[in-house]
Amino acid sequence: MTLKKQKKSAVGAVAPIRNDYVRSKERQEKRQQAQKVRLFRRLTVFGILVLLAAIWIGVTWYGQSQTIAEKERQQEEALAALAEIEAEQGILQEQIMLLNDDEYIAKLARKRYFLSEDEELIFTLPEEGAKEEEKEPSS
Repeated sequence: MTLKKQKKSAVGAVAPIRNDYVRSKERQEKRQQAQKVRLFRRLTVFGILVLLAAIWIGVTWYGQSQTIAEKERQQEEALAALAEIEAEQGILQEQIMLLNDDEYIAKLARKRYFLSEDEELIFTLPEEGAKEEEKEPSS
């Protein structure tokens, strides 16, 4: 135990040497320490800039993907509406062709306006809705 105490007291009792070499080494160590601090600060700032750029890119990408999804949905709706309109156009084209036929026009006029050909009799039958209305009051 006495050896340990002697070593501790002997190490603590040594006075540092203050010559030009020691002072230049201390200055060099301080410069290196200052360079490390500046390097750490630069890397921190650069890291923050990279993080902000990554966040900005992520937000922009997410917003654009949402916009694209909305546009695709609108496109699907427009295509469905287009298909309906094309089907309706086909029906209307068919009606135009039928209306150009004189026989069809004559048949249509006889049906709607109860016109008849020579020596033809027209009988009108009551519609089913009218039959139900007649039955209700008598019940």
